[in-house]
Amino acid sequence: MARRDIRHMLIGPRKRLWERPSVVVALMVAVLVLGLGIGVGVGLLAGRTAPPQPPVEPEQAIAVEPPPPPVEPVVPPPAPRPEGASNVQAPPPSTGVALMAPPPAPVPPASGGLPPWQRFAVASPPIKGRPMVTVVIDDLGLDRRRAERVLALPAPLTLAFMTYAEDLPQLTATARSRGHELMVHVPMQPLAGAYDPGPDVLEVGQSPDEIRRRLAWGLSRFDGFVGLNNHMGSRFTANAAGMQVVMEDMRRRGLAFLDSVTTDHSVGAAQARRYGVPFAARDVFLDNEQSVSAVRGQLAKLEELARKRGHAIAIGHPHDATIEALAGWLPRLEGRGLVLVPLTTIIRTHGPGGP
Repeated sequence: MARRDIRHMLIGPRKRLWERPSVVVALMVAVLVLGLGIGVGVGLLAGRTAPPQPPVEPEQAIAVEPPPPPVEPVVPPPAPRPEGASNVQAPPPSTGVALMAPPPAPVPPASGGLPPWQRFAVASPPIKGRPMVTVVIDDLGLDRRRAERVLALPAPLTLAFMTYAEDLPQLTATARSRGHELMVHVPMQPLAGAYDPGPDVLEVGQSPDEIRRRLAWGLSRFDGFVGLNNHMGSRFTANAAGMQVVMEDMRRRGLAFLDSVTTDHSVGAAQARRYGVPFAARDVFLDNEQSVSAVRGQLAKLEELARKRGHAIAIGHPHDATIEALAGWLPRLEGRGLVLVPLTTIIRTHGPGGP
C-alpha cells in the first residue's frame, strides 16, 4: 500500500483552512477587533476636529427692581376724611399681588406737544409773591342743579367730575368756558364695605388688565382734564400693587394725580413719585361738617396753612353749606392777601412731579 494511502487512513482526509472551525472563529474575532479599533479611531479624530459646544446655562429669573425706600410726602399728611363714618382707622397697607416690574420710560407726547396735565391747565392769575390756595370741588355731576351753582363761583376752581355722571361733555365744557380746571373723580374701594363708591370702582385684588379697563372707561367720559383724584379709596389707595397699575397708566397718559388722602396709609404720593407722575395731596377738607360756619372755619385753616407754607389745597363737595360759604369767601380772597390758583399751578411750582 502506498505511503499516501497509509497517512490518509491514520489522520483522515485533509480539510481546507476555511473549513476548520478554529480558523473560522479566529477570523471572526480578528474582524471584530479590527472594527472596534476603526470606530474608536474615528471617534477620537472627530473629537479633535469638532468645535467645542458652549455649556447650557440655567434659566435666569427675571430681576424685579425693589421699590424705593419710603418717601416723605410732599406736605405733612393731613387727617383723612372718614368715608361716611367718624374716626375710621385704616389698617396697614395690603400687600395685594406681587410688585410689578419697574416703570417703563415715559411716553413722549404726540408731535412733541405738552402732556395733558400741562396742555389743559388753566392759566394762573399773577402770583406776585402771595400765598396760593387751591379749592377742589369733587363729587360733581350727579346733582345737576348744585353742579351749576358751583360752576357759577369765581374761577379758577379745580372741579372733579364723577365718572358715572350723565351729560359730562356738556357740563365740563361749560366749566372750562368759565375758567375752571377739570379733573376726573375716579371711584376707588373704601375700607368699609357699607359705602358704595359707584360703578367700575377700582378694587384691591383686581388684575392689572381689569384695573386698566375700568380706569380707561372713567377717563373716556369727557376730555380736557388735567388728571384725576380718588373718590373714597381708603382701601385701594393703601394698596401698593393696585396703585402701581394706576400710576403706570397715568404716566403713559401724561396726567397728574391729586391724593384726596382718605387714609393715613395712602401710598399715592410715594407711587406717583416712583413713576414720575406730577402730583399733590389734599391739606384741608372743607365740609366734613356740613354747616356754613363749619366750612368757614375750615377756610380759615386753609388760609393759615397757606400763609405759613406758601400754598395749600382744600377739597370740598357740592353741598349747599359749602357753596354758600365759598360764595362769600372767594370774592374777598385777594383783599386778604392770597391768590386762588388752579391745582396745576401748585404742582408746577411746588410739587416734586412738576418741572
